[in-house]
Amino acid sequence: MSRSHTDVSEEVTAEACPLVEVIDHVAGKWSISILVAAVRGPIRFTELERSVDGISRRMLTLNLRRLERDGLLTRTVHPTVPPKVEYSLTPMARELYSSLTGLVEWAERHRGAIVQARAAYDEAAAAPPQAGGTPSRPGR
Repeated sequence: MSRSHTDVSEEVTAEACPLVEVIDHVAGKWSISILVAAVRGPIRFTELERSVDGISRRMLTLNLRRLERDGLLTRTVHPTVPPKVEYSLTPMARELYSSLTGLVEWAERHRGAIVQARAAYDEAAAAPPQAGGTPSRPGR
């Protein structure tokens, strides 16, 4: 359904867009890994690079900039030769981290139920159609 066919006001849409954008930034695979790696305290770029499996230097740089722009990381440059750069979580990011750990705990508590639900769904989807033309696949 296109936006022109909804009854959502311009005001609600304007408020939702930044929220969706930030959630997209924070919920990304790399962002979560960076936040988890930085939770113990200031961390240098190379330490982050080693901590986040599979991330390229460019992707790490882009994600660090985005997280800093969103107010989740602070970047501190120490006046040494060569310059020492450290990244730290902001109080807002620490609050987000506690929410992420809650989500992880939820996922661990419900992992078995999710596996069972997927198996039941897949089994129903693979079953031949029932008599009377009723589709066997859920949601159809």
